[in-house]
Amino acid sequence: MKSGPLISAQIRAARALVRWRAQDLARESSVGVATIRRAELTDGETSMTAANDLAVRRALEAAGVEFIDENGGGPGVRLRKSGKEKPRK
Repeated sequence: MKSGPLISAQIRAARALVRWRAQDLARESSVGVATIRRAELTDGETSMTAANDLAVRRALEAAGVEFIDENGGGPGVRLRKSGKEKPRK
């Protein structure tokens, strides 16, 4: 599913969910710490390039974050269920 650009609150919340510092996200996404900090300080949509936005999204998704698009309640994030859980019968 194609998603829109990340908003600053999604990045902050996603980092909190996986307990990453800005430096951790910078290392995992190959995006500069200053760029991440600047993106998190804006209101709403960040000014990151499309490439940086995608790199941040992919790094956080690889860590288990799911990005939730605007669906009437606003964009958000959540942790993906681990694959270790067995379905209930």
